[in-house]
Amino acid sequence: MTGKTQTEPNEIAAHIAAVEARIRAAEARFGRPAGSVKLLAVSKTKPIEAVEAAYRAGLRAFGENYLQDALVKIETLKTLEDLEWHFIGPLQSNKTRPVAEHFHWLHTVDRLKIAQRLSDQRPAGMSPLNLCLQVNVSAEASKSGCSLEELPALAEAVAALPNLRLRGLMCIPARSTGLEAQRAPFRALCEAMERLNHRGLSLDTLSMGMSDDLEAAIAEGATLVRVGTALFGARDYGLKT
Repeated sequence: MTGKTQTEPNEIAAHIAAVEARIRAAEARFGRPAGSVKLLAVSKTKPIEAVEAAYRAGLRAFGENYLQDALVKIETLKTLEDLEWHFIGPLQSNKTRPVAEHFHWLHTVDRLKIAQRLSDQRPAGMSPLNLCLQVNVSAEASKSGCSLEELPALAEAVAALPNLRLRGLMCIPARSTGLEAQRAPFRALCEAMERLNHRGLSLDTLSMGMSDDLEAAIAEGATLVRVGTALFGARDYGLKT
């Protein structure tokens, strides 16, 4: 069952416009090309009606953390054109098949075993599953993600797998306040991607920045910001995967 929201459809449209304005302002402020940063609407725990409202307001990319809830949304909304589903939550090895079969993107790969299973389980005839590797840039024991030291070997191994397309890197840094403090971990992720591309990879995606720090992420090269609360309001964390 999907979560409930008190945010009305017209409010969602207004919130989307406000977040898009923040993104465009940050692009201009930090010398990024206009339109170079994409908004991923984090619809986890939100009802199908909220996704529909965001779709009507022009959004097409939606991020989900909870697999069973997401699969209901994907099936219910399958007639909507151009929907792009991103799985952005931790993924256990026994739940890789539904992600391989139903999603366009996965942002949280941090082990070769998971990537191998996804490659094996991606159905024939589907385009490759787009992947981001999650990097624990703040070295927090409580967070998922490979270390910066482990990243090169993992990236090269994942890039070699069939049925997957390694697109870039993702991070969820430790919370901090102040633009400069927020920028530092995002800068580390951007530099890590630059090093990988110098090794011969062709990565084009930095999935970083959320409601509270998207300006800092854009300053350091984010190409995709993951925003939920600023669009849909507070989340219902009662859901299970």
